[in-house]
Amino acid sequence: MSHPIDGPTADAWSALGGAPEHVEHVTYREVAGVLPARLPVRRMARATVGVCSLAAAELLALRSGGPPPPVLVDEGAVATAFTSERHLRIDGRAGSSFAPLSGFWRTADGWVRTHANYPHHRARLTAVLGIPDGGDAGDADAVSRRLAHELGGRKALEVEETVYAAGGLAVAVRDSGPGAQPLVETERTDDALARPLPPAGLPAAGVRVLDLTRVIAGPVATRTLALLGADVLRVDGPRLPEDEWAHADTGFGKRSARLDLRGPDRAVLEELLASADVVVTGYRPGALDRFGLAPEALRERRPGLVVAQLRAWERSGPWAGRRGFDSLVQARCGIASVEAGPDGRPGVLPAQALDHGTGYLLAAAVLRALTDARRHGGGRLLRLSLTATASWLTDGIGPGDGDTGTGSGEDHGPARLLTVADSAYGRLVHARPPLGYRGAPQDWSRPPGRWGTDPAVWSGPDEERR
Repeated sequence: MSHPIDGPTADAWSALGGAPEHVEHVTYREVAGVLPARLPVRRMARATVGVCSLAAAELLALRSGGPPPPVLVDEGAVATAFTSERHLRIDGRAGSSFAPLSGFWRTADGWVRTHANYPHHRARLTAVLGIPDGGDAGDADAVSRRLAHELGGRKALEVEETVYAAGGLAVAVRDSGPGAQPLVETERTDDALARPLPPAGLPAAGVRVLDLTRVIAGPVATRTLALLGADVLRVDGPRLPEDEWAHADTGFGKRSARLDLRGPDRAVLEELLASADVVVTGYRPGALDRFGLAPEALRERRPGLVVAQLRAWERSGPWAGRRGFDSLVQARCGIASVEAGPDGRPGVLPAQALDHGTGYLLAAAVLRALTDARRHGGGRLLRLSLTATASWLTDGIGPGDGDTGTGSGEDHGPARLLTVADSAYGRLVHARPPLGYRGAPQDWSRPPGRWGTDPAVWSGPDEERR
């Protein structure tokens, strides 16, 4: 039976370079009350999971023969996955999403949004504003009062530039963003023959993914590739620990190692790169270049490699090289203004939707690149950004029924979409994966291990890949 083609899904699939006729395979199970917002967050979120499911189905079909299996995505599963960090419990304990100094602050002429979840960002923020801060939880209220007083006497753009120059994170709230940008950019980098992928039960089985990402968006993408069978190894430096709650949420299916690329561990990284199929990066643009990880350098050493670059901001201009997070992009791109409350205080989306949505788009782009490379050869460079996803949300998706949480379908009950796993962190209650092609895995093959404690080697021998 035919059904209407979903517009945002068709647009995202087109941005990924997919064949238009495949979108007919995607349908959605509507659920009332999910991701309510003034902006079309529900439609954006389900479309990103829909195209990721379709890209997985397409690669599976290529490997096993026959047409792609149909895709049916549950909106409730999407909403639960997009708020996975809120549902996570470790031995019954819940985490917190934002630190006390992360949030909106009134200035003399508007508002700024700060991000101080990591200790080094908090230290830079308070230091440049001249606020004594011992970093202790007991001082949080006093420091918050001092911060509010200090920011209240400054202009928003002045705060933005002063804090950025000191290596901190603060963004003035704006009414609109920087304009339309490509949702996904794909560049063919060479003509190398792709390594064959034999028939398998999972789309990405046997694919080696070097994960050089942090926080949410990149780890969500690589968590999704791990779900689909990829051998994902996350590599971090030893000097910038990851939050254990963030890793417990996004470390499913992966292994995690630490390498000091400023020393002899560079040779270990080169060994990993020599047999990697995919490299995913999520650091500030240019931060990894000195370690030989710039796209141009990787292209020379590893023809046929898929390199996926994730960034916060646009590719050119004064913002291109800045650090950024979902909450800051919401502030700069007009989302916080659109979602403002009746008192004029800036608002937020019902999830870190830019992070999660871009994460699923990134995973979809990698899957499509693997498919296209098997059909046509060549390596690929993929570029995605939180800002481009924000632009798509604000200007590229028309309003639809249910975006305010009053849509059709049964009520959203997240309990049915949670499951339990024993891990090195303790007993986890976590969100199930939302991918919905026929036969998609319902959970990851392994829970997250402790951050940075795995050996820096691929899990399977090279002979298994020949």
